[in-house]
Amino acid sequence: MHTGRRSPHSTWTLAVLALVGVALFAGFIALGMWQVQRRSWKLDLIERTTERLYATPSAPPPAAQWPQITAPTHEYLAVRLQGEWLADKTLLTQATTELGAGFWVMTPLQQDDSTQVLVNRGFVPANQREQWQSQAINATAGGPVTIEGLLRISEPGGGFLRRNAPEQQRWHSRDVGAMAQALQLPNAAPYFVDVGFPTRQGATNTEQRPAAQGPWPRTGLTVVRFANSHLVYALTWFGLALMVVGATVVVARYEMRLRAHSRAAPPP
Repeated sequence: MHTGRRSPHSTWTLAVLALVGVALFAGFIALGMWQVQRRSWKLDLIERTTERLYATPSAPPPAAQWPQITAPTHEYLAVRLQGEWLADKTLLTQATTELGAGFWVMTPLQQDDSTQVLVNRGFVPANQREQWQSQAINATAGGPVTIEGLLRISEPGGGFLRRNAPEQQRWHSRDVGAMAQALQLPNAAPYFVDVGFPTRQGATNTEQRPAAQGPWPRTGLTVVRFANSHLVYALTWFGLALMVVGATVVVARYEMRLRAHSRAAPPP
C-alpha cells in the first residue's frame, strides 16, 4: 500500500546539490567583495576629483603628457589657458542643461606653443544658433585672452542613437578628435576645457539656480556627478549568498527528517 512518504535523495543527488550551493555561495560572495572594492575605488575617485575641481587653476598638461591623460587622473582638473581665439573656427554642439535645450559654443584657443585647445565657452539657447554661426563666419582677429575652467575628456561618437555629422555641421557630442579634423587644427590637444566652474559647495538655493537670461554664452553649467550604487549592489550579492545558506539549511533539515522517518519505518 502506498503511504505517500518520500524516500531520501541519493548520495549523488545530494553531492550535486552541495556543489551547486557551494558554487553559488562562492560566486555571490566574490561579486559582493568586488562591489566593495569598486565602492572604495569610486569614493577615492570622487575625493581626488573634488580636490582637482576646487584647486587653484594651473597650467594645462603640455603636449608631452597628452598620451597619459585619462578620465580618472585628469577629468575636471582646474586649468588656466592663455592664447588667442580662432573665432572663425567656432562650432556648436547640441546641449541640454538646466536652462533647457541649446548649444555649447566650442572655439579653439591658439596657444603660444603652437598647440590648440578646444574650449567650451558656454551654453547658448537654441534660438541663438544662427547668430553664433554668423559670428564665426564674420569673426576678426582678437587679442590675447586668459581663461580658467575645467579640463574635460573627449566625447567620441555622438549622442544616444545619434552620430556626429561633421560634413553637415551637426554635432551631438564634443568629440575633440573629429572636431580638430573638421577644423583642420594641426596640433590640437586630446581634451577640451569648459570655461568657468560649477556652483561652489554650500551655496544657497538662489545661488544654485541659474538665471534663464543672458549674458551668453553661459558658463558654470558643468555637471559633476558620479553614480555610486556599489553598496546597494554589494548588499544584494551578500543577501543572495545568505539565501543560499538558508536554502542549504532547509534542504539539509528536510533530508534529515526523511532519513529519520526511513529508519523508523517498519520493514514491509
